[in-house]
Amino acid sequence: MSDALTDLYEPLLELIRRTSTDLPRDIDEAMTAAREKEEPGSAGENVFNILLQNIEMSRAGTSPLCQDTGMISFYVHHPCGMSQLAFKRVAERAVAAATAENRLRPNSVDSLSGESVDNNLGAGMPVFHFEEWEMDEIDVHLLLKGGGCENVGAQFALPDVGLGADRDLAGVKRCVLEAVHLAQGRGCAPGILGIGIGGDRMGSYELAKEQLLRSLTDTNQDRVLADFEDEMFERCNELGIGPMGFGGKTTLLGVKAGVRNRIPASYFVSVAYACWAHRHRRLVVSKGKTEII
Repeated sequence: MSDALTDLYEPLLELIRRTSTDLPRDIDEAMTAAREKEEPGSAGENVFNILLQNIEMSRAGTSPLCQDTGMISFYVHHPCGMSQLAFKRVAERAVAAATAENRLRPNSVDSLSGESVDNNLGAGMPVFHFEEWEMDEIDVHLLLKGGGCENVGAQFALPDVGLGADRDLAGVKRCVLEAVHLAQGRGCAPGILGIGIGGDRMGSYELAKEQLLRSLTDTNQDRVLADFEDEMFERCNELGIGPMGFGGKTTLLGVKAGVRNRIPASYFVSVAYACWAHRHRRLVVSKGKTEII
């Protein structure tokens, strides 16, 4: 294991701590702005008051934002020559240490025996996505995605006769509205949608989940998708589901979409749902310096 990767242990441990306990500012600010839209004294406003208090208490006390600290997923962009195996070993050490510190709940369960694993490690956990790039830096994006929002994710194969959804953007919109309607408050609304259009069945959902790594404040570089995101955000919030499903003007905090080519026989639409406690942060390692964003 190279010294450079060994030196990543403390930054990765701090990345996990920060991600679990300190909600990104763009989501915090979107929650505050959304509260102002709700009717004074309404259930929606009261939910936001509780959630925003939760955020501040967690940040001040460095305790997890939610009792479900989520599936641990690392998205790693790295230069040529970095050992992925060595990175995994360092990251797994950091995960085990963060769990021992109670920054992460022991959340890894053996699917056959039902037994919990104390250090959050095990078959397929954490999840690692590696991609080599030409830049001379390492970019680690950590996503802690809870089970409540993961459970209401959805995938559709177009055409869908029941939805009246054809193989076009109008059909995709019907799928998105259906996914949000079916989720109601069970995904811990207000949520954030990541939408994957096209690809194969697995790649479509991977693409959807990758959209959740984007900032709420960015603008899609594809003009068609940018307009699509704006429209879906507006239409989904008109459903009136509201925070935690109690009704209100804010069902979603954001919508992000990506597209992949597909083969003629398949047209998949995938919806990855993130809850209000959307915990994700980046660690950038460049020229020997580390920064958590």
